[in-house]
Amino acid sequence: MDTLIMVGQLLLGLSILVGLHELGHLLTAKMFGMRVEKFSIGFPPKIAGFQYGETEYSIGAIPLGGFVKISGMVDESMDSDQMSGEPQPWEFRSKPAWQRLIVMLGGIIVNVVTGIVIFVILVYNNGETYFSRDQVVENGIVALEIGESIGLKTGDKILDINGEPYKSINDLTAGSALLSENGYYTVDRDGDIIKIDIPRGFINSFNSQEAINSFVDIRYPFELKVIDEGGAAAKAGITTEDRIVSVNGEPVTYFDELQSELAKYKSQETDIELVTSSNETIHKKVAVTERGTIDIAVTPMIEMVQHKYGFAESLKKGTSKAFTVVIVNAKAMGKMFTGEVSTKNVSGPIGMAKIYGDTWNWGKFWTITGLISMILAFMNLLPIPALDGGHVIFLLYEMISGRAPSDRFLENSQKVGMVILLALMVFAIGNDVLKLFTGEG
Repeated sequence: MDTLIMVGQLLLGLSILVGLHELGHLLTAKMFGMRVEKFSIGFPPKIAGFQYGETEYSIGAIPLGGFVKISGMVDESMDSDQMSGEPQPWEFRSKPAWQRLIVMLGGIIVNVVTGIVIFVILVYNNGETYFSRDQVVENGIVALEIGESIGLKTGDKILDINGEPYKSINDLTAGSALLSENGYYTVDRDGDIIKIDIPRGFINSFNSQEAINSFVDIRYPFELKVIDEGGAAAKAGITTEDRIVSVNGEPVTYFDELQSELAKYKSQETDIELVTSSNETIHKKVAVTERGTIDIAVTPMIEMVQHKYGFAESLKKGTSKAFTVVIVNAKAMGKMFTGEVSTKNVSGPIGMAKIYGDTWNWGKFWTITGLISMILAFMNLLPIPALDGGHVIFLLYEMISGRAPSDRFLENSQKVGMVILLALMVFAIGNDVLKLFTGEG
């Protein structure tokens, strides 16, 4: 069932984005009087479709893309027969270069607009919820495995990233921080101000949500929320009205300190100092479990910042979020060529499905779909023949030089582009399969 949910979200997200992308090409083509022969979400073989006017609308069995077939255009269909006759007024090739350019940019523009709209709506409806920089500086961090690997320690107070103050604890693992040149965190460690360098290629450590969750967390004071009946704390007479202040004489203010101290006394009895609701100090002997717990649940005594935005603010914030995705991905792609970012981070459909996750959460679904929409726009703009960006480059050449590339050149370029795209797809899917066997990502 979990797999079905992941696949279902991926197919729905891709169908929406591919459909809108191809719709951008279709509408701009029809706007300039071009004949659109086919509109397909998914690649052949066709599993369903209908004819409306001059256009056949269909759904393909391979849901990893889509296409529109415009008369008189050299495209992935490689239909060279239609190019042998004289250009007809309704054909792509007979239209001015600037109109053909708009048609080729139509899908990209729609994906950008879609991404912006999604992020604006999410920001407007949900606002933002986060632990702020001020809260991190006040309470410090819990350094987890990946955080400790670069020299961070529990109790550190992270003051800035690359000399600039940040807004949210989430900014510490943002792509803009991890991809920065000679990046560093400024840390207050027991009153000493030190720099913790962000290692070259550190972003490769964050190849899954689990990895991101293994970097740092905020330290928080706590109060007792639930005492398990029959558990160690309940047997010792501890109640939710009590406040734990020390374990075996060691003061505990933060929950991570409680966890750390209890872990020292697994399967042993230890002394826990409490302050009662009447402000009385008492001591209880508690049998710590073999897991290093005393069968309690706690409530953090700090609240996350919740910020709501009006429409104008949401428009600005959502647009910024959308284009940040493009900027980060462009930086990451550039650093792949230098070896700083591992090509293992390239994911195919399996990886994308895992990003959506095995639970259906509409907020997360639309967030990821918005991200993919912006990435799809960026990837399609790359100057690779067979992608929109390849057509754009040839059209710009024609507009600047006044000469159009020959049909034969375009056909051969299309073949090369298809080979490149096929190789990239095989590589991405291979990465996905490898991660399944190695347990990465």
